[in-house]
Amino acid sequence: MEHRIITISRQYGSGGRKVGAQVAQKLGVSFYDKVLLQLAAEQSGLSPEFLEKSEEQVTSSFLFNLSSAAVTSSGFFYQYDIPIGDKAFFAQTAVIKELAAKEDCVIVGRCADYVLGSHSRCLKVYLHAPLEWRIEWVAREYDLPKKEAKDRIHRVDKGRANYYRHYTGGQWGDASSYDLCLNTAAAAGVEGAVETIAAMAKAM
Repeated sequence: MEHRIITISRQYGSGGRKVGAQVAQKLGVSFYDKVLLQLAAEQSGLSPEFLEKSEEQVTSSFLFNLSSAAVTSSGFFYQYDIPIGDKAFFAQTAVIKELAAKEDCVIVGRCADYVLGSHSRCLKVYLHAPLEWRIEWVAREYDLPKKEAKDRIHRVDKGRANYYRHYTGGQWGDASSYDLCLNTAAAAGVEGAVETIAAMAKAM
């Protein structure tokens, strides 16, 4: 039986990292967010900082062609001289597949829902919240003026949408791409989101 994987895609400021960490703790499984970037950096030779910012650097709306690299049993390797941003995606993809083959875990971001699309025990979650709620969250979490928090939200969300479209051909945040979409600003809040995701994961 395949390992149980929960992927979490999220609007910036919706509390995705916090929700993911608490779900992992509740289920007693590993949590991969920035650690995934470190693993991909070790595999690719790229810096974790570059990998983290790669979402914001993709501007093309054209679907990336996976045929530009070959695939081995352990993941992607670089057969041709491809752009450095695409090497970052290959490295992250390889790490995500390796983690899914090794253990139950929660993975935040990095198009993991798409990468693990054929995985039979993958619960794909999308977290969202109204803009004003997210502005309050980001301003509080990062000690920012609300204007700066709003600007950061728009910039990061735009980057994530472009990144997802570029590498998957899909629309980031489209409900049909996920098994579960939750509003973390609703009455049950972040805690309710954690309980709901954990309950669904246990039923897989």
